[in-house]
Amino acid sequence: MSKKYWTLGMAGIVLIFCFFIFQFLSSTWKIDHLVKQMTPGKAGNEADKHVVLIAQEQDNPFWRTVEKGAREAAAQLGMQIDYMGPIRINPAEQTSLLEKSIAAKPDAILLQGIKEQSYEQLINKAADLGIPVITVDADARASRRLAYVGTDNREAGKRMGELVVNEAGGKGRIGVIIGSEQADNQQLRLEGLRSMIANHKGFEIVAVRSSNISRIHAAKQTEAMMTENAGIQTMVGLSSLDAAGIVEGLKAVNRSDIRVFGFDDLDETRQGIAQGDITAAVVQHPQEIGAKSVRLLSEFLKGNSLDAEYFTTTDILDRKGLSSAVSSP
Repeated sequence: MSKKYWTLGMAGIVLIFCFFIFQFLSSTWKIDHLVKQMTPGKAGNEADKHVVLIAQEQDNPFWRTVEKGAREAAAQLGMQIDYMGPIRINPAEQTSLLEKSIAAKPDAILLQGIKEQSYEQLINKAADLGIPVITVDADARASRRLAYVGTDNREAGKRMGELVVNEAGGKGRIGVIIGSEQADNQQLRLEGLRSMIANHKGFEIVAVRSSNISRIHAAKQTEAMMTENAGIQTMVGLSSLDAAGIVEGLKAVNRSDIRVFGFDDLDETRQGIAQGDITAAVVQHPQEIGAKSVRLLSEFLKGNSLDAEYFTTTDILDRKGLSSAVSSP
């Protein structure tokens, strides 16, 4: 009997291994296919300009909205956008995409910054080759990128801290889920949140974990966090999928007494706010980020100079805001 279970177990392991190999090969093929579709940049008028947009994760709702804004602006300007990104968050694949994109010689590149020396060196290589790079969502400040377009993430973290202090009802022991430890935007949001919380007596961040930009992982990290820190009274998610994952994790450990705060305007977040599972969210404007990045590139390619940073706004989404949005014509 034990031999039978051992055989079944080994078969299961082999199947799981084959699944991950398939996912890896599929992702690699898609990357190569996307890059091969790219045509080298050409000198000429604006209609010839070819821009690559490299997302953190291909089908993440935030990045698809950035893509939408970029494509709409590019269509107005007669520019071409090639959109690509890892199937699942993978900084190594982002680096590979950047390297292959540079080899294809586009007119410009839009990408998320990563706090990694090899990635920053590739951005510098692009600059050396005359390919301007604009970072979006997260910056790569140590590189020679042309400009950053997106949220002022430190200020967004402070705004989240202010929201928590005002809305948490004195529930001052805080657990935090961040999207990625390698993303500059997440570290800046956490830094801003910490600075605001530190200025208010009775509030304390007692634990921080990473979701790896995964709703399922956010749920698992929340479960583990609540097991280890039963005194937590408030949970904060600093990337778009975290709040929904936190809600799932809290339900798994039967904790309905926790206030939850999230980031970004996703359907899952709106649903959580409407049902009372999520108190509020700090909302970015990814469509504006994509559109503004393309418009700025157009200006630069015409010979105009750019500033180093262009910050987009954030808003607060709560139950009151949902109600007014539904009632407005």
